[in-house]
Amino acid sequence: MTNLTNKKIVLGITGGIAAYKCAELVRRLKEAGCEVKVVMSESAKHFITPLTMQAVSGEMVSDSLLDPSAEAAMGHIEFAKWADLILVAPATSNTIAKMAAGIADDLLTTLLLATPAKVAIAPAMNQQMYAHPATQANLATLKARDVLIWGPGKGEQACGDVGAGRMLEPHELVALCTATDQPQLLAGKTITITAGPTREPLDPVRFISNHSSGKMGFALAEAALKLGAHVNLISGPVTIKAPVGVNLINIESAEQLLNESLTYAPLSDAFIGCAAVADYRAANVATQKMKKQGDELTLTLVKNPDVIAAVANLTQNRPYTVGFAAETQNVESYAKGKLKNKNLDMICANDVSQSGLGFNSDHNALTLYWQNEQLALAVNSKTRIALEVIKQLAKQL
Repeated sequence: MTNLTNKKIVLGITGGIAAYKCAELVRRLKEAGCEVKVVMSESAKHFITPLTMQAVSGEMVSDSLLDPSAEAAMGHIEFAKWADLILVAPATSNTIAKMAAGIADDLLTTLLLATPAKVAIAPAMNQQMYAHPATQANLATLKARDVLIWGPGKGEQACGDVGAGRMLEPHELVALCTATDQPQLLAGKTITITAGPTREPLDPVRFISNHSSGKMGFALAEAALKLGAHVNLISGPVTIKAPVGVNLINIESAEQLLNESLTYAPLSDAFIGCAAVADYRAANVATQKMKKQGDELTLTLVKNPDVIAAVANLTQNRPYTVGFAAETQNVESYAKGKLKNKNLDMICANDVSQSGLGFNSDHNALTLYWQNEQLALAVNSKTRIALEVIKQLAKQL
């Protein structure tokens, strides 16, 4: 994607309830330094007025292919040539179908055929409409034509349904519009990443877990997406949202993580084990809440499977395997030991005893180890650290 600060965006608004978010979207894009012109379909005007969009954009709103004053100068061609990006948001199932079929029956669909600019859509519709085979086929067609598909998000919808179909929030769309261009070093590659903690139940209300926030793993997933990879993200329970575009697989326990990892790892070019996996689980999980009995409680724990070692020791379709070592002492020694003993290709080690780094932090510092070399990455945001890790990984694939 192109860095669009001080660049030109045509926002195409179609007739969905999510159109009400477009006023905020335009405001945020302008705050990011973008020039924005708005094109509205006829049905979009039933949800938000052209006057509102004119006020927030500071530009006249275009809504007719047959406007004599605009078309005297071939207005739709002017729009098409002016834009660096055309973003259709919300993109209804009807508009997506028109785009897939190459229909040009209004100003927006006409300029979408006439533009050399990059085109992105933010799908927004009922979850059943989104899941319909016709819609999925249309989206696949657009993706094959290099149309960027941003979303949809999941959650409660205006109709009361819950599921995939919500338009991404304005701040999410602005982040995608203004993302810095990265070389597609991983185009055609599949990367599977594990992230977050595991939870090992003791009874129906208690569990053993750790402080992992999932931020590092999610940052790695976002970085891999930016470099063109297809990303499977296997995540334990976290409170952060997965990057738009990943295949998210939610798990709870280490055994669930192992099962999903062994499903996706053989289909991947690289596997990154960033999840903080509990070393032990309860030998027996109580079916009812355990009651207080005396001043002490004795639990019998059994060892959990070693997920990253299981992947690294696959005998067929083994991916390039990257581990993580979060240590509080002797970081280099422990990391190199894990690299060798678990049969890893690469390991990323960090000292989580340092204040402000590691678990629940937005910053990190890593040292990357291979069999015969190493590379230190100084303290930086997890986003920047993740991008460098993925670039180093790309060199190995």
